[in-house]
Amino acid sequence: MDGNNERQRRTTRTRRPPRDVRDLGLDRHHSARIYDYYLGGKTNFPPDREVAEKLLAAFPGFRNAARANRAFMHRAARYLARIGVHQFLDIGTGIPTSPNLHEVVQSLVPQARVVYADNDPIVLTHARALLTGSAEGRTAYVEADITDPDSILDSAQVRETLDFDRPIALCLVGLMHYITDERDPYGIVRHLVEALPPESYLVLSQCTPDFAPEEWEEAMVVYKQDGGSAQVRSREEITRFFDGLELIEPGIEVPHRWHPDQDTDQLVHLRSDNPGDTTDTLVSMWAGVALKH
Repeated sequence: MDGNNERQRRTTRTRRPPRDVRDLGLDRHHSARIYDYYLGGKTNFPPDREVAEKLLAAFPGFRNAARANRAFMHRAARYLARIGVHQFLDIGTGIPTSPNLHEVVQSLVPQARVVYADNDPIVLTHARALLTGSAEGRTAYVEADITDPDSILDSAQVRETLDFDRPIALCLVGLMHYITDERDPYGIVRHLVEALPPESYLVLSQCTPDFAPEEWEEAMVVYKQDGGSAQVRSREEITRFFDGLELIEPGIEVPHRWHPDQDTDQLVHLRSDNPGDTTDTLVSMWAGVALKH
């Protein structure tokens, strides 16, 4: 079989009508593009950069947090791939920033399967980058919102790509702080986890005010003034997302201290405003990986 045809067969792409600039929301900020800005990406626009700089003025650690969070995702993915988890559902994907999740896991397990989900239409325009995976594996992208978890679980992209008779890693990395309590974040995560087969895993991280409460209070005021919606949570509140699951050592930890390695340290400190000074306060996140029995 021709290799190009085989790759096309193994790649699922959401096909939707073209969107104009206004539909892409380039006239207003978006969390995914702000995150891209902090990672040093190029898919961000003046409204995103304006809000990002306001947030940095309130809490200077946002760049450190973004890099530590990204490094945690890479590390957790490698950890799970090495212990035999070869399927990943990554919700809240954001703007593609290489290496993406599928690049990390398919470099270790070429036949790994990855589905990305995000509700930002601009991510859809970059889905081709997300879907260029290994010939042996499969990658797919679905445009959907985590607040409607069934729209993700029941999508053709998920059902055709992932085998629900085998373990799946559900990745909610740097996402849940955008889901406020009135939108039932714990119920959403519970619903998603319950749909997973036994021996699956939850990978989750989110921002916390535990290390710098005054700075985070100011940052949330700034973000909400510009029309954003977010809610930071304490370690105890974030631990609730893992109820009923078995946490992998070291449990709930700041992301740069979860199974750290040399590559992680380099990524976290690279281009940092304070190289070598990525403290818990600057990162201000909690992260964990847990097993569903």
